[in-house]
Amino acid sequence: MSAASRSPKATLIVDAANVVGARADGWWKDRAGAAARLHEQLLVADVGYDVVVLVLEGQAKGGVRAGRDAHVRTVHAPKDGDAAIVAEAKRAVEKSPGTRVVVVTADRALDARVHGVGATTVSPTWLLAELGR
Repeated sequence: MSAASRSPKATLIVDAANVVGARADGWWKDRAGAAARLHEQLLVADVGYDVVVLVLEGQAKGGVRAGRDAHVRTVHAPKDGDAAIVAEAKRAVEKSPGTRVVVVTADRALDARVHGVGATTVSPTWLLAELGR
């Protein structure tokens, strides 16, 4: 059992651009399609979190509508994805003190920003392994 699944409440926030970019599968030719594939994988995978927030930016927003599908909530970043991710992390931490909030990213600057609001991070490699189980 993963540490995430033992948490009574846990939120996973996914930096979609960072996760999609971790795979050399031609995502750059179809950013919207890559976002849709990631969304579908998150819907069917048991990653051990009560809520998954998928943050999309730029062309990727064309692949998945904003809103909730089961336990996955898709957010379209109005400007840059990092600002939206930090805002989502801060909102999750403030909404439920004691809730475990984890951001999936390999971006060091974003890592520091989300730690500043009380969230932790895991690498895209971790998420891709979970999705591949």
